[in-house]
Amino acid sequence: MNDMSKVEPPPLRFEAPPSTSLLAHARHIVSENPVTGLAFGLFALILFAAIFGPLVVPYDPLASNTSSALKPPSAAHWFGTDQLGRDIFSRVIAATRLDFTIAVASVALVFLLGGLAGVAAGFFGGWVDTIIGRVADTIMAFPLFVLAMGIVAALGNSVTNIVIATAIINFPLYARVARAEANVRREAGFVQAARLSGNSEWRLLLTQIVPNIMPIMAVQMSLTMGYAILNAAGLSFIGLGVRPPTPEWGIMVAEGASFIVSGEWWIAFFPGLALMTAVFCFNLLGDGVRDLVDPQRRN
Repeated sequence: MNDMSKVEPPPLRFEAPPSTSLLAHARHIVSENPVTGLAFGLFALILFAAIFGPLVVPYDPLASNTSSALKPPSAAHWFGTDQLGRDIFSRVIAATRLDFTIAVASVALVFLLGGLAGVAAGFFGGWVDTIIGRVADTIMAFPLFVLAMGIVAALGNSVTNIVIATAIINFPLYARVARAEANVRREAGFVQAARLSGNSEWRLLLTQIVPNIMPIMAVQMSLTMGYAILNAAGLSFIGLGVRPPTPEWGIMVAEGASFIVSGEWWIAFFPGLALMTAVFCFNLLGDGVRDLVDPQRRN
């Protein structure tokens, strides 16, 4: 056979993969999904209001002026005034810091308690898994909001106790998610390789398991932020949350509820709208965070 008749295959050409940097991937996610862009935009707005809101509001959120009580929305008072003449717009903006702080603190606490406990249960198994599982089952045996009410009523309605109560009722969710993820990864090849290299079990847990479950936990934290804000507002609405006259969305809705019948709808409407927007933002943000941290979604 003539060697000249053989057709040589064309040489393989390797193209460099596209940039997978976090910033480039974030731009891609936001540009491809307008809803995610809206969620991040709302989050930036909420974060700005939480940090700088009390400094830039047009009126003192605690100052009352009975001569201007129950005024509807106008150029002077964008959201109107309440029964004591306080500017509702200033109070809604100022309340963002408190509600956002409660949400962040409670989510951080439950991540440290529930997340790390669940990782230990899934990785070590045995009696550790049994004890943590029974604690989670005991908490879930109660209606969660009723349990939060009982904890705050027993400890006192302070911001610290609201954070603790919110973290406790979210403990089973974090513990179960972390346990499931750690249980899957404890026999993975990279963990076995690290174990054969002489790493201790605790070192494996902290350097191999925890970093690899962080993406799913980040999504869970984003979703729980909205629930934490809703829980704090619910406790305030029934009188077990932050004490008046501190501006807080749940208190403001509760104070304005009795005025809706007489036509002063704006007192409860605008704090309720702010509460709904925050919960809506964090629910949408969970999808965006998932797309951002999941390596399989990068292209």
